[in-house]
Amino acid sequence: MELENYRDLSSSGSSVSSGFQFEFYCTSCSRKWKSPFKPYRMGQLTGFLSRFSFLFGGMNTAARGTAGLTDFGSRGAWEEALAEASRQASALYTLCSVCKKAVCADCLDSSSNTCLPCQKNIALQRSSAAEQEAARQQERSARACPNCGTDHQGGRFCPECGFDMASTHKSCPSCGAMALRQARFCTDCGHSF
Repeated sequence: MELENYRDLSSSGSSVSSGFQFEFYCTSCSRKWKSPFKPYRMGQLTGFLSRFSFLFGGMNTAARGTAGLTDFGSRGAWEEALAEASRQASALYTLCSVCKKAVCADCLDSSSNTCLPCQKNIALQRSSAAEQEAARQQERSARACPNCGTDHQGGRFCPECGFDMASTHKSCPSCGAMALRQARFCTDCGHSF
């Protein structure tokens, strides 16, 4: 797994302190981990030679020669050090299955292998979808005829049974008393609607 959540802290080139080190971080909470410092011996040797070249005149040419070799081999050594540090960091950081960002164990839901920000987004999307479905159900029930339950596309009367959809009350066919539209029985005579 190639992690991209790092900063390069390496000091390369021809220096006595030449070496490679990387700082990995959680993309959610910014928790950091530094890889162990891996010295770059060719760069350190070049640094020593360039320091001693001032003391001995003939070593100046040797210092320049090793500097060229140092620059030539530093890229491969850097890539090798990064690969090793990345292997060590992969034990501490996991890629989220949704956003593909590296997060620490505290910021990861291990059951779904998603980071906490993605987990919140998924929960919001689910609740939004549930709210939208509830609104659609409510709209369908508002369009349904209270008398026969048939869905209608508007208009004052139900296309199936002829019920007056605009009225808030209905009259009992037996005694003529007025009852709420949702009533199933007449309050005066008990007739079933």
